[in-house]
Amino acid sequence: TIDFFRHQQNAGHHFESIGIASFGPVDPRPDSETFGYITATPKPNWSHTNFAGPIRDAFEMPVAFDIDVNVAALGEHTWGSAIGLDTFIYMTIGTGIGGGGMINGELMHGLIHPEVGHIRIPHDLERDPFPGRCPYHGDCLEGLACGPAIEDRWGKKGFELPPDHPAWDLEAEYLAYAALNYICTVSPQKIIMGGGVM
Repeated sequence: TIDFFRHQQNAGHHFESIGIASFGPVDPRPDSETFGYITATPKPNWSHTNFAGPIRDAFEMPVAFDIDVNVAALGEHTWGSAIGLDTFIYMTIGTGIGGGGMINGELMHGLIHPEVGHIRIPHDLERDPFPGRCPYHGDCLEGLACGPAIEDRWGKKGFELPPDHPAWDLEAEYLAYAALNYICTVSPQKIIMGGGVM
């Protein structure tokens, strides 16, 4: 990444700041000692990685850092389905389930970024005996509805399943439970869903 930006500078491009979007969990708080870190993640070899620090140290300019789904939400707000909205949620359903968005015109932040994929949802074990695949919670939303959960449960990737496969009724139900939770807690004007499963 540093080489890429140096190459661009050497080619005559001028940067006033650098923005970085990363899968999470991350620490997006500029006043934190671990600002710019990817924190505890199930992705191999990425836990506690200082992602933004080396870039910040290599260039004398401001570096912004946030979770990828918040930056996707910012894109939706600027160019996409959330133009003109001030409170919305963007969800990505892919290898995991993440979410970001805005509340009253500000990107969603708190102690850490919101972990919308790790909420608890109803899980009828008679209808769906799959235990879930989240390494932290088992059958949270992500554990039941992410792309790898679909593959583990049905033995095929989502794109290999026909539209009338029972996987999609189950997926729709789990995502509807999630949307209901977000509506009751955040009261968004819109929930936008994207990602490889969608």
